[in-house]
Amino acid sequence: MKKQTNIKKFEGPVTVAVVGAGVVGKEMIRILVERKFPIKELRVLARSKRTLEVNGRNYEVQETTPEAFNGVDIALFAGTEGEKGAAVTFGSEAIRRGAILIDNGSDFRMDPKVPLVIPEINAHDIAWHQGIIANPNCTTAVMLMPLAPIYRKFGIRRIIVSTYQAVSGAGAQAVQDLKDQSAEFLQSGKVKSSGSFPDPIAFNVLIHNWKVEKDGYSNEELKVVKETHKILGDKSIQVVPTTVRVPVLNAHSESLYVETKKKVSPSQISALLAKTPGVRLVENPMPTEASGQDDILVGRIRKDLFNPKAVLLWAVGDNLRKGAALNAVQIAECLVEKS
Repeated sequence: MKKQTNIKKFEGPVTVAVVGAGVVGKEMIRILVERKFPIKELRVLARSKRTLEVNGRNYEVQETTPEAFNGVDIALFAGTEGEKGAAVTFGSEAIRRGAILIDNGSDFRMDPKVPLVIPEINAHDIAWHQGIIANPNCTTAVMLMPLAPIYRKFGIRRIIVSTYQAVSGAGAQAVQDLKDQSAEFLQSGKVKSSGSFPDPIAFNVLIHNWKVEKDGYSNEELKVVKETHKILGDKSIQVVPTTVRVPVLNAHSESLYVETKKKVSPSQISALLAKTPGVRLVENPMPTEASGQDDILVGRIRKDLFNPKAVLLWAVGDNLRKGAALNAVQIAECLVEKS
């Protein structure tokens, strides 16, 4: 069945609502300002009224109600990793009042009526939205930025990905938990509290930070599989993920093994990625270097010593930016650009 084309036309600056005042919501505001998004009015909505400070500027946060979406053109839902986020509660009312939703949560990603978009890869899918456009999981976004161009040029049979995910992906409290636990360990040599995590995260790695589902895979791992298939439009790709939480404050790292359909060399991959928007080749990609950056940093490109159709890469990206807030703002920019 042919998908409906539904581009809303905007004239001039638009009214934007950012729903959520946590780490992703704050990053959305920061990026809207940085990129000089054409805003007529910016509304910040959350569970309760308060003042939110972002880069030295105060924003008055209003309570999220159906009426708060009156006159809103684009609503950026900061989202939560879990079910029944704010977009589920208020999405239909926001759409009824004329808003286009860009949701960072997981509720709508696999809905066949909802485009799942990384603008550098599949911006064309925005055209068939029916009021909601979904942001992918941060892990998927970091992975596919370098792998999508490889897929298009060489084809991909199989991806084996192991992640090293920063605590900021679990929210502001998780970041504070890591700081507190680290101080506790350095003072006493022990960590008693686990806070946001099933076990202490300081000086530790967690392989069970997500709910285990079918066949022993976590819901985070299954997101990577399903979202890759949807974004690239190819369910034949074998995606084998292992997700791990590490004691890093911000920016996810990923070890990528890619088996291609054609013979490929590290030099070919380097030449391809050097021309890929949003990807930057660096000698030593590290989370501390990637944090606060828009680009996905890629390095350690090397061949499989036993398979001429396989390469290995190391990719690092800011999970709060390209993995969440930046990607959402880029989708919004596509909506404005197409007006």
